[in-house]
Amino acid sequence: MRLRIDRHFRALLAVLAVTCLLGFGFKQHCMPGGWTDSEQYLTGCYSDAVPFWTARAVDKGSIPYLQTPIEYPVLTGAAIWIEGAATHLIFGREANDAKFLGVVTAVNIALAFLILWMFRRAGMDRRRLWWWAAAPPLILYVGHNWDMIAVTLAVWAMLLAREGRLIRAGAAAGLGVAAKLFPIVMLPLFALSAFLGQGRGWWQRVVRAGWVKLAAIGAWLAVNLPVALLAPANWSEFYRFSQARGGTVAGTWDVLGNLGILQLGTPGKNLLAALAFAIGGAAIIGLGWRRHHARLWLLSTPLLAWFMLTNKVYSPQFDLWLWPMLVMTAPRLWPVALFAATGIFAYFAEFWFLAGMDGAWPAANTLDVAGAAAARALVMLWLIADCVRRAPPEWVTLPLARQAEAALPGRAHRKGARRQER
Repeated sequence: MRLRIDRHFRALLAVLAVTCLLGFGFKQHCMPGGWTDSEQYLTGCYSDAVPFWTARAVDKGSIPYLQTPIEYPVLTGAAIWIEGAATHLIFGREANDAKFLGVVTAVNIALAFLILWMFRRAGMDRRRLWWWAAAPPLILYVGHNWDMIAVTLAVWAMLLAREGRLIRAGAAAGLGVAAKLFPIVMLPLFALSAFLGQGRGWWQRVVRAGWVKLAAIGAWLAVNLPVALLAPANWSEFYRFSQARGGTVAGTWDVLGNLGILQLGTPGKNLLAALAFAIGGAAIIGLGWRRHHARLWLLSTPLLAWFMLTNKVYSPQFDLWLWPMLVMTAPRLWPVALFAATGIFAYFAEFWFLAGMDGAWPAANTLDVAGAAAARALVMLWLIADCVRRAPPEWVTLPLARQAEAALPGRAHRKGARRQER
């Protein structure tokens, strides 16, 4: 039996390696000679790592925040600096943007393998493991930027919550927020789970929920506070930039504006995005309460999807945030396949729109982008409804069943153990 499991895992590793190599080639194929004639948009090979090499002084070895501003949270900024230093160390005088892109992609590939290992260790069923190993978003985004750091921390937080380790889950999510904002949507669910946990007195539950919050805040502060004290203006650049920037062409509010339905400036988008997320998030928790109150962490997936839909910014790589969460928690997988397909259409629609702005062809217009974004949004709403209304996948519930069985006394416990063996 063990031999079969090992062979299966080796096959998963091989497939994930092929997926990641395709992602590596997808971003690297247009690097020889540099980007010309808008090929980074036409072929989809654009990566944030390439402009960052010079625009954020990675080529000069400048330290983010202390020597150069950067529009990413601190943990991501630290990764950019380390990867830049590694590029200089490995390649010396031959270091350039293509080599930097290779190092960034290699680190992201390592994180993809780490997620596969975490999934397997957690007991995820084989079919879902294949959905991560052969994930289309990995091909598109494993070399796109640095979001894989926050994705890995978010996966870790979810798996810790599944095991009932809510304080550690809060700390992991806090570290995720120090890399990218989106893991913050998990924290209210972790705190609620701690407060509503069974088998504890009222005061014990209040204290445990408080520890979850303190663990998240403490982890975030441990990363952010030194930089905030040393370079407050550059440290706050990410938060000021997020508040002041306009939307993106595939974001819900810009799609509505380009269709002439709702014309908003940046302050209006900020306000409506916050209100829509708060109202919809409360509805997701309220409607999901009856089925998922024992595992509220499961509602992180629909909350994240709703956050992506209501945010004023929907960058293409946001799909990578949601994919591992869907692999973990989506009750049905075939709508997840539709999410991947519509995400690919939206990816090329958005980049061909940028190509059109450069006067290149093929070109997309705002209606093309709106159509692709609307198709993806409808699938995401479907997935939100599925995650709220339907029972979770079986692998999620197994640990609780085993815990309950282990608590059975004497003869009943032995009978339960024999049933497991059979």
